[in-house]
Amino acid sequence: MNSSVREFIKKEVPDWDDEVVATARFKALSGQRSDWESKLLFWKNLILKVAQHLNVFVVRSSEVRNIWFNRQGLTPLCIDQVLLEMYSSGDILRKSDLMDPTAGRLSQMFKRMVNLIGISGPSSSEELIEEFLILSIPLQERAAEVVKLLSESHWTSFCTVTMSELQKICNGSTEASTVLSYLSSTGKARYLSICKADFIEGVKVSLVKEAVPTISSLDYDVLQLIWTKEKLQQQLDVIDQRYEMSRKSALNFMKAGNKQVALRHARQLKLNSESREKCTSMLNRVEEVLTIITNAESTKKVVEAIQIGSRAMKESGISAEEVHVCLQELDDTVASQKEVEEALASAPIQCTDMDDEDLEKEFRMLEMELEDLTPQKYTAAPTQNDLLKKEESKISETKIADIGRIGEAVPRESAESLVSKLSNLQLEAA
Repeated sequence: MNSSVREFIKKEVPDWDDEVVATARFKALSGQRSDWESKLLFWKNLILKVAQHLNVFVVRSSEVRNIWFNRQGLTPLCIDQVLLEMYSSGDILRKSDLMDPTAGRLSQMFKRMVNLIGISGPSSSEELIEEFLILSIPLQERAAEVVKLLSESHWTSFCTVTMSELQKICNGSTEASTVLSYLSSTGKARYLSICKADFIEGVKVSLVKEAVPTISSLDYDVLQLIWTKEKLQQQLDVIDQRYEMSRKSALNFMKAGNKQVALRHARQLKLNSESREKCTSMLNRVEEVLTIITNAESTKKVVEAIQIGSRAMKESGISAEEVHVCLQELDDTVASQKEVEEALASAPIQCTDMDDEDLEKEFRMLEMELEDLTPQKYTAAPTQNDLLKKEESKISETKIADIGRIGEAVPRESAESLVSKLSNLQLEAA
């Protein structure tokens, strides 16, 4: 067993080396399902964790059975039945269960019906262990990761990539075909192929929640352009390598005094430079065409959105003038709110110049003033409401006066005294 897998299992299972516990875990599943349900859950979770640790979702059954959990030559006797149970519950798939994205629509529909009926499943663990196994949860995570990577490099709702690019993202042809099969079964991808001078394969992937629409002739043209772009880029990389080699050789022979050989490498250097200019020019033209097509698709969506909005306005009986007035009112409201925020920000309460002693002195004076005001509430019954209204009117007048004086700040002493008085009077009234 791989040392990294062994160390990972020991971290995940602290009692992995416990002989008594390991003996019980490595036994075959027997009796009622309730007797070995916990053991099944243990091995199922451990298989998924090891697969995530190895960053794989396509594994050989022989690796799971004989390598992953090998303890000094001993392997779990229950692992075959665990794999079969995982297959029955949908946690494991076979390659034959996946949809073939290159097949026609009728073949794909027939495959779905067969999978729904369940007549293609293995009847025993012997049939299952002979094939590659596909772990469903890691497969879904990998497919979501592929879509995310494509969305980071494409700002449209759908994108087209060549099969070689998809294989590069998925780290291999096996994983790429598996991811493509899964995305095709969920409606998130469609397979493309062009049979001309060269056989070109590609995939159209949905980067949003919507399914991929029907393939059009424009999709094939885009695939041809993308394939040409990749080939030109590969050719450009080769030319750059040759250019660098010729330059180094010319310099080395010039230093050695062999001018004839240095001149020959200099001529080769010039040819490589001319080839690079031609290749770069063609690559720029292809990229420009792809950019025009992408912008045209975006413009088409904007026009469709405008048409939908216009249709909705007509159905609702709303005129364009009413929409304009509503938008103008909304802009005025937003502008007024910004003016209020700017006015509040430009006139903060100044308190940085006051020391703690001044604050404490002011607080004592406020207490004495409140003590002088306290007996007055017993002299007349309506004094509480009158004082509350009077203090509120003072605050309102202060705010109005502050708004009239642009750039002047409200003194902290008067504001704090009014707020404190109002709070104390409200507490006394309660």
